[in-house]
Amino acid sequence: MGIIALLDANLANQIAAGEVVERPASIAKELIENAVDAGAKRIDIAIELGGLALVEVSDDGCGMEPDDAVLATQRHATSKIRHVDDLSRIETFGFRGEALPSIASVSKLTLITRSAALDAATSVTLDGGEAPLVEASSRAVGTTVSVHALFWNVPARRKFLKSISAESAAVGEVVLIAAMSRPEVAFHFLRDGKTVRKHVPVNTLEERVRDVLADDTLAPVRGSSGSMRFQGWLSVPERARSGATGLFCFVNGRPVRDRHLTRAIQQAYGSVLEPGRYPTGAFFLEIPRDHVDVNVHPQKAEVRFADGRAVYEAVTRALHLPLAGAFNLPVGGPLFRRPMHGQASTDASPPTLPAPDGRWSFEPSRATKLAESDDGPWGLSGTPQPPHALTLNASHLADFAGLPTILMGTHVAPLADEPGGRAAPFGPPMLALRATDDLPYAENAVDTPRVLPATHGDLFAESKGFYASLRYVGQVRRMFLLCEGADGLYILDQHAAAERVTFDRLRKSYGSGSVAMQPLLIPVVLSATPGEVSAAEVLESEGTRIGLELGPHGPSAIVVRAVPAMLRRVNPEVLARDLMAEWMLEAQRPFADRIDMVFATMACHGSLRGGDAVSENEARALLESLDGVDFGGHCPHGRPVVSRLSFSELERRVGRP
Repeated sequence: MGIIALLDANLANQIAAGEVVERPASIAKELIENAVDAGAKRIDIAIELGGLALVEVSDDGCGMEPDDAVLATQRHATSKIRHVDDLSRIETFGFRGEALPSIASVSKLTLITRSAALDAATSVTLDGGEAPLVEASSRAVGTTVSVHALFWNVPARRKFLKSISAESAAVGEVVLIAAMSRPEVAFHFLRDGKTVRKHVPVNTLEERVRDVLADDTLAPVRGSSGSMRFQGWLSVPERARSGATGLFCFVNGRPVRDRHLTRAIQQAYGSVLEPGRYPTGAFFLEIPRDHVDVNVHPQKAEVRFADGRAVYEAVTRALHLPLAGAFNLPVGGPLFRRPMHGQASTDASPPTLPAPDGRWSFEPSRATKLAESDDGPWGLSGTPQPPHALTLNASHLADFAGLPTILMGTHVAPLADEPGGRAAPFGPPMLALRATDDLPYAENAVDTPRVLPATHGDLFAESKGFYASLRYVGQVRRMFLLCEGADGLYILDQHAAAERVTFDRLRKSYGSGSVAMQPLLIPVVLSATPGEVSAAEVLESEGTRIGLELGPHGPSAIVVRAVPAMLRRVNPEVLARDLMAEWMLEAQRPFADRIDMVFATMACHGSLRGGDAVSENEARALLESLDGVDFGGHCPHGRPVVSRLSFSELERRVGRP
């Protein structure tokens, strides 16, 4: 007698269930995805005892006829694909036909379904993989799948489950992720009979993401690279976490766990996020379906890209610019939480901010809609539209001039011959809206910029960037710069601000290969560990490009011969040791990112520090410099540069009505 035998069908199903059904959350995920594939507009999810007693998913999708309902409980029976070629263009969540039979093999499952073509529903009951019991039933069009007594026949599997609260939380996260990817679908999640989460249908991804994550400070970003498109809502650097658990990624609408993709998003933040820390939020990547393989994981939680390295590098490059612009302003600043595509502002009552003489006024909601319309009077698509007049407060014009609407791939600026000069020869004063080559969606660019008549010629005399438009009030404790803006008080950390400016100058000089060096009259020789000597050997070949000339000096010493000219007041020994420590610490980063961390260390040593006195002219120069740098709202290490206290909050604190 041979030693090889075919497995019993029930045993094979239980083995398959070990891959598909890890815990109650796995069941919820598979059933929700089936409901979405069925075209459901409302999905109800109910669990009891963390899903061990019950996981039930009910939908109003297309439903099934009796024969299909019975067939759906058999392995490899699916309506999603027919031929092998279909695997390269899958548009549904499910496609393998394994979920229902795998779940049924380790539970007591009941499926009740009805299609629109029939007056009666069909009930199919399976008990631990036994033959199905088929009966007539009743329900509205759609499907309900109830999974009772999970792992009742494989008690060893129950031992590996966590507490009821932990399993319930895992199911809740599955619902959260499904809700984010399908804003047009209503979700209702009940735990032990009580509503835990409820999401009504909305029109846009942004509305659903903000509803699900409940974080108004997430910055919207979008961009493209070749045939790839992305959009996301990501947290400010100071809200980053030590792991990627708060960052949800989707590829063609499918939730995925991809450490390389999350790493690419993290690297787009540059030096403001240290290794191991990741932003929170949601990121949606759209890529041609034949460029990605979704058939690589039993739970369909991972994907494989045809050219993964190119995708990750493209995400990092394309995402950096929108992030740099989004985090130029403080959280809660006048344009930071600008709504997208008609979404209501997060502020309950956007203020009207008249200029001191009351001549000009600004309607934030109207300006926002105009600036963000894809096809309206400021839009970049379609035929040119007639100019529309808009009356602007000078300070808000300054905000627009200083902050490109980088998320939309456009740039708003006054048309003028020169700063502070007369208006450009378009007749009356104008605002111009252009698509720029270095911004996302540059394919929407037009030859003729849209122009917008302004109402006062002297508007342009006050046109400044956001930081330059602030009125400097004074220095506090020789650490903070206090400034007055149109909508509140702004407090700048003088060291963080100067550090960001210095870092940006070093980075740009490095990019152009022109970091000026200051030779030391007497070279500095330092004792060093073997690790420091090794780091000095690597830095020696790169040293002249970063403005630092150093190298090994025997087996246990290094020598510093020159430092960057803009850091000439820095102690060479302290700078060299910290740079080598940073270099060794950042060994896991790509070479270019390690250079960024080196520059961050240089900038920290060579910038204005807490305790230094600052004159008004120095403060004004620092403010103006911040308008020209990326990530102007954060220092190179991720600390916020500026905080805001609104006038309304200030009035509330002192008891003014």
